[in-house]
Amino acid sequence: MELDEAFGEVGEFGRSQRRLAAFLVLLQVYVACQSMLIVLVGAVPQYHINQEEIPASRDELAKRIQFTDNFTSIVTEWYLIKQEAYKVSLASSVFFAGLLIGNIAFGPLSDKLGRKPVYLSGLFFDVIFGYVAAFAPSYEIFAMSRFIVGITNGGMSLVSFVLTQEYVGKSFWSFTGSLTNLTFAVGIAVYALLGYYIRQWRYLAFVSNCPGIVFFLLSLLLPESPRWLYSQGNTIEAERVLQYIALGNGKERLTIKLKPCAGTMKTDESAPSVLSLVKHPVLRWRTVILMYIWYVCSLVYYGLTLNAGELGGNLYLNVALYGLVEVPAFPLCMFFIEKPWSGRRKTMTSFLIFAGFACIITMLLPENAGLFFSPTLLALCGKMTVSAAFNIVYIYTSELYPTVLRNAGLGVCSMTCRFGGILAPFVPSMKSLNPSMPFVVFGISGLSAGFLTLLLPETVNKPIAESIEDLQMSKYQLLKNKKVTQLEENT
Repeated sequence: MELDEAFGEVGEFGRSQRRLAAFLVLLQVYVACQSMLIVLVGAVPQYHINQEEIPASRDELAKRIQFTDNFTSIVTEWYLIKQEAYKVSLASSVFFAGLLIGNIAFGPLSDKLGRKPVYLSGLFFDVIFGYVAAFAPSYEIFAMSRFIVGITNGGMSLVSFVLTQEYVGKSFWSFTGSLTNLTFAVGIAVYALLGYYIRQWRYLAFVSNCPGIVFFLLSLLLPESPRWLYSQGNTIEAERVLQYIALGNGKERLTIKLKPCAGTMKTDESAPSVLSLVKHPVLRWRTVILMYIWYVCSLVYYGLTLNAGELGGNLYLNVALYGLVEVPAFPLCMFFIEKPWSGRRKTMTSFLIFAGFACIITMLLPENAGLFFSPTLLALCGKMTVSAAFNIVYIYTSELYPTVLRNAGLGVCSMTCRFGGILAPFVPSMKSLNPSMPFVVFGISGLSAGFLTLLLPETVNKPIAESIEDLQMSKYQLLKNKKVTQLEENT
């Protein structure tokens, strides 16, 4: 039988899959705390220097400066103010540079070596260097450890997302994908709550890293992805995992006999690799468009989130709001992306365009526009809609690539996504040109990505390709001309 038929037999989202998915979804709370660590750990408190000129030496500065807020950060410990203030944004950008490398490396590795071993390796080193960052004796070691955490955190979270999707039937991919991103948003609010009660930055970094140990130990019990095993031609092991899932779903031992995967029957050709994304015309155009969309989603998403620390009012409340504002977006995603009249493409286009307009309108508002038209409220609306688009692009991208290249495709797209993350911390500094300039940048980016999304095919209610050879079949040809498709169907 085909793999999708086998999922129908064992249950697409039974008790066993719910447990597996719930565990990996909860992992996103830990991922969010690591990703947003710099927002509170790098927060700049109010301070006063007891002389007109800034002291030349750090020791002299330590004697003259007074921090008035009741929390510590890397700013208060290493006096990252004035000409040293750029190091806070640099530490954030270094983390996103690590994410970029992690996405490039972990995606293809998990396609070749398997989802589980690559995921476990990433999580292990993520925890180790998370503690290194918490106990870093200098800024340089802190920045270095954040760079390595970025590599492992980005790669591990990417593989865990794919693993979550491949445990369940295709009809539940939008649900598990949305739930994963929803949990990440809740994780931001959880991190803000931790920061509210733990005001010492080293204790905060330590405590927020501790759940990683629990997740690593429990992850040792996870099975390998049956879709990956099947795509590699290991049908026996794939059948064994499916039978394990069936037993967990409360069904008796089933006799599952999978057909060989089309992509594994040809032994005279080289295995699929990242270069296949360039060689295959369909995958090439999809990848180029998706790379830009991922870049914009990251730039706007993290730009608005990191900007929460620069808003007036309570720092912890702002960070929590920037996380919780995403929560209403996910029920909207779930409703629209499953409807044939909206689907993935039109829904993501609408969210990106709305986010773009919400950011651009801020420069047209007067200073006394009131609460309902304040820049902060519009920024929150922009954050909500771009997070919805970010949620959809994960699901959408995983459906546009065959199983043998799914992690490679997601990895390449996430690579450009991290370029947006690297630039995001520096966009708020454009306020020196014009107070509304950062939102103009976010707005134009969102609008352009929204219109480009219309060039992609719709995937709702479409089959999932397991191999590159599947893309040659008419039922998978989502980018082909309608006339060509009709001709093939007639023949």
